[in-house]
Amino acid sequence: MTTKLISTGTAIRDGIAEAGKHDKDVILFAEGLDDPSAVYGTTKDLVEIYGKDRMIEMPISENGLCGVAIGAAMMGKRPVISFHRVEFALLALEQIFNNAAKSHYISNGQHNVPLVIRAIIGRGWGQGPEHSQSLETLFSYIPGLKVVMPTFPNDAKGMIIGAIEDENPVIVLEHRWCHYITGDVEDGYIKSDLIHPARIRSGSDFTLVASSFMVIEAIQACEQLQKFGISVELFDLRVLRPLNLEKIMESVGKTGRLLTVDTGFKTLGIGAEIVSEVVAAKFKDLRSAPIRLGLPDHPLPSSVGYIDGLYVDSVKIFKTIAVTLGLTQSQIAEGTTSLLERRSKVPLDIPDPSFKGPF
Repeated sequence: MTTKLISTGTAIRDGIAEAGKHDKDVILFAEGLDDPSAVYGTTKDLVEIYGKDRMIEMPISENGLCGVAIGAAMMGKRPVISFHRVEFALLALEQIFNNAAKSHYISNGQHNVPLVIRAIIGRGWGQGPEHSQSLETLFSYIPGLKVVMPTFPNDAKGMIIGAIEDENPVIVLEHRWCHYITGDVEDGYIKSDLIHPARIRSGSDFTLVASSFMVIEAIQACEQLQKFGISVELFDLRVLRPLNLEKIMESVGKTGRLLTVDTGFKTLGIGAEIVSEVVAAKFKDLRSAPIRLGLPDHPLPSSVGYIDGLYVDSVKIFKTIAVTLGLTQSQIAEGTTSLLERRSKVPLDIPDPSFKGPF
């Protein structure tokens, strides 16, 4: 097996490329598919593989774009449609919820909709309340849809290929900040499952469940906690629908503690569902009440002056677990200072100096 060091964004592009070479029925729809940004670089130079007939530039009509793709999927094609922002998918919710998600059920299995809907999430650079939302809970609520949130490059490539192969509609939510994460990615046609969370770290003191860019913040918090002798078992949720909690249940049975971190809003978030299921199944194993972190209940600001302390970050995760497990004030201060120094040269509204977004 050979690998190469690339970013998550490039890995998604490579996954779409491999799928196009593997299956001639894979076709691409988007607004701005052919413009210089190439959907943040994820469709760059794919015309060399797909040709112009399989890369279809659509007018600014998200509902129409989605409807055409659903029809093509029913007729045997495997469309991949891309929205530059998850908010653009809101204009196609009727098609997604009532047509794509339900066609297999209401046709008694006669119609499949092998459709992939890519939608970009993320924050920063003054994108404000209408272009920085994480709406994973909205899509995860609907039976008939699969919802995935890749974090790391190798998994992202495998998940996009797995989503294209799937016979059902799959929503792929890609965080812009995750596009810049780098890692070793296997060459060729690889496929990841669309079922299980991934255990990122093993531990015995606390179970921590995060998704998308929150996994990166969680890793930093776990590394800091380790310095004080706290062992955290960290899961990248990866797949939000279907929600498979078997490994997480096993972990809570061992640690007796649970923290969930939502990319989106805390109220009615994915974390709320996870906590509910864990309490129902593992109540007797819990040593302390489960905790949820997520966004507060108000629109997200545009100004960088308003975002300090708003988003969940490594410091909030670290403090939450440290307080629960009884670290001293001096230990919490030391760990907090170390985490803040790590980001001291990076503005609040970008993940690291390499970030070139949002466009």
